[in-house]
Amino acid sequence: MLTIKRINKEEDFKSITREEFIDFLFTHLGRFGDPKKDINKCLDYAFSEKECEGGFALAAFYEGKLVGAQIMNKTGMGDYIPDWILVYVAVDASYRGKGFGGQIIKESFKHCDGRIKLHVEYDNPAKRLYERIGFTSKYAEMRFENK
Repeated sequence: MLTIKRINKEEDFKSITREEFIDFLFTHLGRFGDPKKDINKCLDYAFSEKECEGGFALAAFYEGKLVGAQIMNKTGMGDYIPDWILVYVAVDASYRGKGFGGQIIKESFKHCDGRIKLHVEYDNPAKRLYERIGFTSKYAEMRFENK
């Protein structure tokens, strides 16, 4: 049975360390992930107590082993952009196909009010999972690098 623990602040890291959590996401996001410093910054934002920041993390364990992780951030822009952004979610490759990713995401919904968005690359196999859960494509994201 999958056990999912919510992590709201630094002190909530008990079964694993913050570094182990970040390492897990970095490793299991693979080519769809970001550098560890960015994952760390995302956690800082999730744990922030500033008015327009905040969020939480989820750590999923199977038979005592960390097999999944997620970070959800508040956007602070709920009237015109979804209230929450699912920034990172990953499942250990050797445990994929067991429904753990869906369980983690659905658990996060219980801790959010309002709308939720995520960014996913078109060739990411997880896109099918997000669609099965109910996420839809509303916009194509475009970026400009201002140097």
